Amino acid sequence: MRAVHDPVSAAREISPPEDRAVPAPRPADAAALSGLRRAAILQAVASLVWLPQAALLAHAVGAMAKGAAASAAWLPAALVLVLGLARAALDAFGSRLAFRAARAAVSARRQAALAALAAGSPLDSGRPASGLAASVVAEQADAVLAYLSKFQPARLRATVVPLVILAVVLPLSWAAALVLVVAAPLIPIFMALIGWRAKAASEAQLAELGGMNAFLLDRLRGLATLRGLGAVDLTARRLRANAESLRRRTMAVLRIAFLSSAVLELFAALGVAMVAVYVGFHLLGQLPFGAWGGTLDLGRGLFILLLAPAFFEPLRDLSAVWHDRAAGQAALAALDELGRGRLRLPDAADTSAPPPHRPGPPAVIVRGLGFGHAGGRGATLAGFDLTVAAGERVALLGPSGSGKSTLLALIAGLAPLEAGSVVIGGTPLTPASAAALRRRIAWIGQKPHLFAGSLRANVALGRPGIGPGEAAAALHAVGLGGLAANRAGIPIGEGGGGLSGGEALRLALARAAADPAADLVLADEPTAHLDTMTAAAVADGLCAIATGRTLVVATHDPVLAARMDRIVRLEALP
Repeated sequence: MRAVHDPVSAAREISPPEDRAVPAPRPADAAALSGLRRAAILQAVASLVWLPQAALLAHAVGAMAKGAAASAAWLPAALVLVLGLARAALDAFGSRLAFRAARAAVSARRQAALAALAAGSPLDSGRPASGLAASVVAEQADAVLAYLSKFQPARLRATVVPLVILAVVLPLSWAAALVLVVAAPLIPIFMALIGWRAKAASEAQLAELGGMNAFLLDRLRGLATLRGLGAVDLTARRLRANAESLRRRTMAVLRIAFLSSAVLELFAALGVAMVAVYVGFHLLGQLPFGAWGGTLDLGRGLFILLLAPAFFEPLRDLSAVWHDRAAGQAALAALDELGRGRLRLPDAADTSAPPPHRPGPPAVIVRGLGFGHAGGRGATLAGFDLTVAAGERVALLGPSGSGKSTLLALIAGLAPLEAGSVVIGGTPLTPASAAALRRRIAWIGQKPHLFAGSLRANVALGRPGIGPGEAAAALHAVGLGGLAANRAGIPIGEGGGGLSGGEALRLALARAAADPAADLVLADEPTAHLDTMTAAAVADGLCAIATGRTLVVATHDPVLAARMDRIVRLEALP
């Protein structure tokens, strides 16, 4: 369907059944995940380069303590320098690779979330607010970048490096290895306990941030109405309360982050201090045990001392990015939640392809149609039948709640059929055919969305085959030719700023008129809330674009209904 506007008004009437939940697609970016693994391995290898560096330093100091000349330290010093440069290069390359891979993974997540939003039906009452969706995709998704590029490599280093160092220290001193073994588990235990709380706090903080963004965007859109009702001060006070709540939640997250860092620093400092105390007293002869088959000399004791801080360093790095983990996982959950709409559309058709040739306007045949709202007392439509001949203009007339907008949505494939069938131009409406059928449908509603730009750009909408000439002809057909000439070079504002309600609706009519593939027009209350003269102008434009097309219009307006070829009356079900 060539969407002419977002049918927000129909969304108020249709709530999809609860059992139609479709999980959001999870992006499988194998290249990004592989890059993250390579980056983590490179950074782990860079950390392990410290072992030969520490061995060279300990050997040089031990040799000089035994009377070797100072010149004997030149070769170990040169090797230490070379290894240091190699270590820096590996770490820098690994960090860059991790960032690029994380950026690719985040981009894939964002694309999946946007694709899920685009695939969701505009009639889904569970669709997230636009402010919330923008906050999750544009702002909260950045937390995933830090999580993937920093936490994942840090977790691998914290897993591999301490085990390698422990394997190196154990043959030298079982006592020093025992100190490391006792001190190491305390850190992840307390980190896990704190992490549970950190994740919950981060999720609450991100939810509060998204909710405040949604509230702010909604109020900015209705600012003129708020001013007219004198509710600006009330809205400002509520926004201040939301900001204060967000501040409290953010400070709670920061308190947990600082607490986790303090816990790790405490246990890491105690572990290094215990190793230093043991080595020092062992070299002094006060603690002669702990070494295999003898005592440690200065070189081996210094080597163990140099490795002790490196044993806890990966755990310190893990603590530094622990908050990134909590925020990243909460952001991932928020991205996945965007795609969990309960009502989804079939895959969109290829809009870049030229519109197919149509032999003429289609007939619409509805048989045994049944649909009920989620949580409703009964069916909105039960066993409903309707036949619209090719090129016929039909008005659906009935009170609110009789199912007019629901019927149009079902014909357009914007809501799932619970019973019955819809056939458009001889083609049954199914999930497989819905995308192709939408290409020949134009939807016109009460509040068409208008973009910032010229009138002609709002008519063309970047669709192939609709150039300036076609757009100008469509504007003239609905009576906006003079307006387009007067506003030449003057763009309209976002949401139709600068246009009246009637002009905005006629612009939506021009969108439908300009589309050569749209031979079935569905109009939902096009003259609602308009004065008599404006409604007559909109009705004139609707009848003009209906020439050579099939038209089905849902309306309360008896004047508009009388201008149609036939009136179908719908009664509200009890």
